[in-house]
Amino acid sequence: MGNYEYHYNNLFIYTRLGGTFLKKKCSKESRVIRTSRVFPNDVNNHNTLFGGKLMSDVDMAASISAARHARCGCVTASTDSVDFLSPITLSDSVCFESYVSWTGKSSMEVFVKIIAENLRSGNRRIAATAFLTFVSLDDNGKATKVPQVVPETVEEMKLFETGEERARERKKRRLKSKELADYLTTDKPW
Repeated sequence: MGNYEYHYNNLFIYTRLGGTFLKKKCSKESRVIRTSRVFPNDVNNHNTLFGGKLMSDVDMAASISAARHARCGCVTASTDSVDFLSPITLSDSVCFESYVSWTGKSSMEVFVKIIAENLRSGNRRIAATAFLTFVSLDDNGKATKVPQVVPETVEEMKLFETGEERARERKKRRLKSKELADYLTTDKPW
C-alpha cells in the first residue's frame, strides 16, 4: 500500500510506517508548561539559578513531552544543547515550556524554552533554550516507532524545518563520542 496519509475531518492524520498506521500528532499535544519560583537554596554563589538545577528541570519537562507524544516508555538519549542566555535570579520565576519539535523513526527531539519573569516588574526574557533527544521503548526495552510530529505555529514550524539538520549533526557528534570513548580508560586514577 505504500506510504499513505488518511484524513478524517482534518482532525486525524495517519501515516503508514512498516505496515503499521500511526496517528500523527501536533506539537501542542506534547506541550508541557511548568513554572516555579527561584528560592535561596536554588542559587549559586553569584545569586543566580544553579545550572545543574535548571538542567534537571529541563530534563524533567522534556521527558514528559516525549512520553505524551509516544505514549510509551522513553529514555533520554542525549542532551544536545543547553544554551544559557540570561541569568535567572531570586527575583525571578522560571517557566519551562517543552514540546516535541521533530521526530525520527523511534527518536524525538524535544525543545525546551526557559522564560524568566521578574516578579516585580513583570518583564519576561528568554533565559535559556535546550534540545534533548529521547528514544521510545516498547515493553521489552527495544526502540519502537513514534508518530510523526505536525508543527502548527511559526515557532514550531521553524524548529521542525531545521530539525533534520540538527539530527544529522547529532549523529556525527555521537560517532565522534564513540571514537573518543575507545581512547578513554576505566583504570582507577588513584
